Amino acid sequence: MEHLDVEFVASMGGNLRKRVYLESYGCAANKADLEIMLAYIINSGYKVYNNPEDADFIVVNTCAVKKPTEDRMLERLRLLSVLNKPLIITGCLPKINLKLIIKVAPNFSAVLDPQSINKIVLALRSAERGERNKIFFSEKPPIKVVEPHIRLSPVIEIIPISEGCLSACAFCCVRFARGSLFSYPVNSIVDRLQRAISEGIREVWLTSQDNGAYGFDIGTNLASLLKECCSIDGDFFIRVGMMNPNHALKILSYLISAYKDRRIFKFLHLPVQSGDNEVLKMMNRRYTVEGFKSIVRSFRREIPDVTIATDVICGFPGESKEAFERTLRLIEEIKPDIVNISKFFPRPNTPAERMRQVDAKEILFRSRMITEITNKISFERNAKWLGWEGEILIDEKGRGNSWIGRNFAYKPIVVKSENNLLGKIINVKIVETRKNYLEARVL
Repeated sequence: MEHLDVEFVASMGGNLRKRVYLESYGCAANKADLEIMLAYIINSGYKVYNNPEDADFIVVNTCAVKKPTEDRMLERLRLLSVLNKPLIITGCLPKINLKLIIKVAPNFSAVLDPQSINKIVLALRSAERGERNKIFFSEKPPIKVVEPHIRLSPVIEIIPISEGCLSACAFCCVRFARGSLFSYPVNSIVDRLQRAISEGIREVWLTSQDNGAYGFDIGTNLASLLKECCSIDGDFFIRVGMMNPNHALKILSYLISAYKDRRIFKFLHLPVQSGDNEVLKMMNRRYTVEGFKSIVRSFRREIPDVTIATDVICGFPGESKEAFERTLRLIEEIKPDIVNISKFFPRPNTPAERMRQVDAKEILFRSRMITEITNKISFERNAKWLGWEGEILIDEKGRGNSWIGRNFAYKPIVVKSENNLLGKIINVKIVETRKNYLEARVL
């Protein structure tokens, strides 16, 4: 769940009237949507509260990409609906599974899809009038990059570059919520970046459902966008979000060239999902294992220290034991720094829901097996950074007196300090390596 700095946010309010409690879950795109909704809410005179019991309205920005996540959302909506406060539900869940929302929270005030976040005040006004079960769905999103927003982090600017995607993956339900690709204008993205840098922001996330598809609907591409972003003067870093291999392959040489700019984090999130070409075909992923490997090898040849993150689904319908073993071999060959592992769960209205399912116990077994291997590889990859010295940008507060920073390869590095280091660039030396992070001392 996204934790709001309520005092920071509420201080921006106008004629503080009705109180709104917000919860938000999910990806960077969902966080960007939350920042826009916050601006509309506060600019309209509402006050953000950190306690649902004391609020006049409850807003929940949901995620439903996976079945376990959806289950958590539904249970949370059920508990919040018991408070008998006007409940407004936003995010991906309303488009993905409205029937279940009605089942667990039948008296909800309103639902909004991701294309309708600029209607949040209309939903609040509707709730004030006592209206129930209002649906605010739109055919096309606003140009979110130019919408007002209230930054949740004093260090990180989240810039949405597009909405929707060009894919039709057999397992994915997010496309029902986010729609087809709708890329935002290059100049609007660059202007937003320029403004953030002028306001002291050091770290920028370019986010969407599939960054690799950016621009294909408006005659440009991600590599060109990155070049334009790096034409801005300033001491900042850009984290490029997830891109699917089939799109990255189309612009590979230009993409690698763009990544060589010092202000691009050397971090490549490239989901493979399976190491078996037949499974990839059943998933409708539109690339091959060989294509995926060629991208990774090309990046590592040109940028040796690049951090590779990938995603794997265990137990997709039709995945044989031999197919799963090919996925294991791929992971052992490529040795990604990060592997996000998902156990397959069928999602509503997807082709995979209608396929013959793999036994749940077998899926659990495969998930445990690949987790064991990836943990070992992640530790080995991180161990290579022992003794490294260089600059990191502190972008997060850790526990106690610890702070979390990122180096040029977007490696999470923990340092200890009694001082407030947030937003500062400091020199460190790596002294300990862990599976998921590195430990350093300040030089």
